Amino acid sequence: MAPYRGRTPATPRTAVPSRSTGTSKSTTAAAKPSRWPAVGLDITDDGWTLDIDQVPPPAGGKLSDWFSWLGTGLPLRVERVHDAGRNGDGIVCLSAAAVKKLGLPAELPKTDKARAQLHKKLLAAAASVGMELSEELGPTVHVFRRKGAAGGPRTSLRIVITPWLGQGTEKQKVTNEQAARMARHPSGEPDAFTLARRTRVFVSDLGIAPGSTPATTGMLLLDAVRPRVQWVKDDETGEWEPQKREGALPSGDTTIPPAAGVRHPLTRALADKGEGVCQEEDYKFWARFPTEAEAALPYTAVVDTCASYLSVTETLRLPAGPLEYCSNPAWDPKTAGLWWADFTGLEVDELLPHPATFHGEAPLGPDWYATGTVNYMVTEYGYDPSGITDAYLSTHTVPLLKEWTGRLRAAYKRAYADLGLYDGQDPQEFLDAYAVHKQTGDDLEKADALLLATLYKQVYKGGIGKWTDRARAIADDEEWLEKVVATWHYRPELRFIIVAAARIAAHRRMRKTLKLTGRAPFAVNVDAWFYATEAPSPLELLAFGDNDKPVPGTLRLGIAPGSAKHESSIPMGAVIEAMNNREHPSRLTHDYGTDGKPVEQAA
Repeated sequence: MAPYRGRTPATPRTAVPSRSTGTSKSTTAAAKPSRWPAVGLDITDDGWTLDIDQVPPPAGGKLSDWFSWLGTGLPLRVERVHDAGRNGDGIVCLSAAAVKKLGLPAELPKTDKARAQLHKKLLAAAASVGMELSEELGPTVHVFRRKGAAGGPRTSLRIVITPWLGQGTEKQKVTNEQAARMARHPSGEPDAFTLARRTRVFVSDLGIAPGSTPATTGMLLLDAVRPRVQWVKDDETGEWEPQKREGALPSGDTTIPPAAGVRHPLTRALADKGEGVCQEEDYKFWARFPTEAEAALPYTAVVDTCASYLSVTETLRLPAGPLEYCSNPAWDPKTAGLWWADFTGLEVDELLPHPATFHGEAPLGPDWYATGTVNYMVTEYGYDPSGITDAYLSTHTVPLLKEWTGRLRAAYKRAYADLGLYDGQDPQEFLDAYAVHKQTGDDLEKADALLLATLYKQVYKGGIGKWTDRARAIADDEEWLEKVVATWHYRPELRFIIVAAARIAAHRRMRKTLKLTGRAPFAVNVDAWFYATEAPSPLELLAFGDNDKPVPGTLRLGIAPGSAKHESSIPMGAVIEAMNNREHPSRLTHDYGTDGKPVEQAA
């Protein structure tokens, strides 16, 4: 399939302003960039074709000509987004026709022998112009020339052999899965120009190129917008040396026993002693049986919170260093950490899930809770924190995810704006637009926006989950401790604090809605709330103020982080039947549309 040559913009979209300088790191059509993050390369009867006019084409059709072209100092690079950061490699995406022209096979060789032979051929062609390439041959290859090497200037580029995406070893399939999705043209075929175009928009939105997985991308973004190290020149030696920046997360195993992650030996040691660990999680499968009045209503409207984590992470202060144990700590709501608190016997709202537990039921004894959870119980339910006997607390907190959240929020909202969903929409207008936003038809800009909006959601979810990476691919526990736990981004306590903040924000919104409307969800699962309604719509659940707009802090419809979308409407009879069978109503969510009618199952 030939790459798409239609509406491909020559310049990327206006980017999010740099949080480090306050100025834009990207460009508009009026101010073309000097460097581009990615370009697609194809071959036609008229010769080489690129989807960026400002990038010159190769001079010849041989493999050595192509390597020579890569080493000419092409205007390809991912510009750094922070003064202390580093530039990223530019990306060249090869079409199937380009691969054929260069004498490469249409598919990645399946045997070790065949791959070794092809690798040897590529190494020889690269070496002829002073270039080198990565040791492993796969769908993505790193091509570079060292400083001072013969043949031209220092060069570093990533080559994506588009038709090979989805092939290779199991590891290569996993690490290239995100690229394969980005390369998928609406027709279903991998397309070099589609990948290059989407990569440029991705970089314009977030400031980095996509990583191997959404979770990895989340950490790459954090390190790009808030670099851990800066390079400082030694006055005596003249050498540049890395220096840890203030507020940067330390490397090494900094875990604490109650928040070490399920795979960590500290967790197993506590379990052997019958002691508990922190369980700050999203609500999972909480439900109460509908009241008589609720059961009499014909529908259950399911609303789902949009980007719940992004609604709390921008201002949330997180521990920069390891948490330290404290005995009989003085309560301070501004100190991030975990507290051994007992909420048993505390009166809470009967119609809502318990604010402090993931299962929504009342706790049976003391447990480890994040500062945000304890503070909510103190301010809203009268908990006395003077009885707290133990805590793990931070001596230095920072808004660690401020810049990270800002970029992801802006990217998420921009992508959805291309799909007709934006801040300030009237609730009914939003519902109408959301119902059709996935119907992109032949509109490539909308197809790109839908794919990227999905990726951005996965990046922030995966990034939060990465703090407690089990790394199942690493079977040996000692190796896992060395390669995963000892890194700066293994911090399970940070995930607990973030998840707790999102859960408390959800409960606060449910509670305020209940006070103003008398309506409460009778079931909750993660971000999905189940309300009994008269019509197959959540509109009747909204609390409006004197200005005819939803009251701040209550359930509101919209695409912004923390707002909600309409997921489905389920006949109340089906819900009651499921609950009588001891099944959570969430299992019915995808069986019914937003009109309350059954979704036709594919044959």
